[in-house]
Amino acid sequence: MPISSAWAVISACLALICASCAPDKGILGADKTPRTAPQRIISLDYCADQFVLKLADRDQILALSPEAEREFSYMRAAAKGVRKTRASAESVLALQPDLVVRAYGGGVKIGDFLSRTGIEAAQLGFAEDFDGVRANIRAMAQAMGQVERGETLIADMDRKLAAVGRTNGAPRKLLYLTPAGVTSGEGTLVHELILAAGLDNFEREAGWRPIPLERLAREQPDRIGAASFGAKADNTNAWSSARHPIAQKQLRDLPVVALEGAWTSCGGWFLVEAVEAMAAAR
Repeated sequence: MPISSAWAVISACLALICASCAPDKGILGADKTPRTAPQRIISLDYCADQFVLKLADRDQILALSPEAEREFSYMRAAAKGVRKTRASAESVLALQPDLVVRAYGGGVKIGDFLSRTGIEAAQLGFAEDFDGVRANIRAMAQAMGQVERGETLIADMDRKLAAVGRTNGAPRKLLYLTPAGVTSGEGTLVHELILAAGLDNFEREAGWRPIPLERLAREQPDRIGAASFGAKADNTNAWSSARHPIAQKQLRDLPVVALEGAWTSCGGWFLVEAVEAMAAAR
């Protein structure tokens, strides 16, 4: 047998031996072979921060995004004392992570960069409903070697959703309203939260849009779901529809359900807290 062929056989055998001896933490690599759980995890944006802080052990976390402690970050308390880093190629390379978690951090080209440098990345998907949330939890838990923790989190979320229940008769109409006077209709995650709370969405048009002034001139919702993202982010635009006299008159005396922006700013398990708050106001 030629020497080159012999070395190829020896290398293949050594690879098989190493794979069989490697610790199996219930996590699969990109090639579907067992590997050890990552011990140097970086998250590049505050949506990724939430999943890293909830699912990973503290000693697995190398760094979080600079926004991890902002008011709109649900896990902001857990982020205290953890190193923060910018979502730049230079910062990532300098820290030498073994897993990078991101939703949008680092821009559209960061994925190709990480692939070229051999750094593993876990990409959060865009959740349009609670099935999407479950899929994200499972994917992130798998990437971090915390599968059981992910399933426990999903089970807790589903238990809370089931406990919300439904109302008898026609559901009350709720108008979701941001400080900028924007609302949300069908095809958005907020719409799914309103329905999960046993309510009807006052906004009939799909997507995100200014509040419907013409319709408000004729009818009112039963409730307002008012989102708040913190003092620095809640400045109402001077041209906001919410400042219009029609909106001021029709919405002034309606019951308001206060919704923390941290409950809805990312597609995570914490969305159920917004559902519970809206359901409690039925």
